[in-house]
Amino acid sequence: MSSEKVFDYHEESQAQRLARKSKDSPFMILGIAGLIGMCGYGVYQFRNKGKMSTSVFLMQLRVAAQGTVVASLTLGLGYNLLSRYFVKDDKKE
Repeated sequence: MSSEKVFDYHEESQAQRLARKSKDSPFMILGIAGLIGMCGYGVYQFRNKGKMSTSVFLMQLRVAAQGTVVASLTLGLGYNLLSRYFVKDDKKE
């Protein structure tokens, strides 16, 4: 049999889960940070929206926040593909 460790995820705290997720996929954490930053920027800009209706402003903010997350995940996917298929490692798998 393989010598893989069996890990019980039910006994994991939220901080431990976030640490594990950040190791597994760091670009997801970057995407969440971008989403929070975009929402903060939207709250700041809401005061200066001018004559634009609130629903249009929120729709544009939603598209910008989703674009930030999708761009981050796309960069992560590109990085993983690049490191897996195009960059040659000296160590053997």
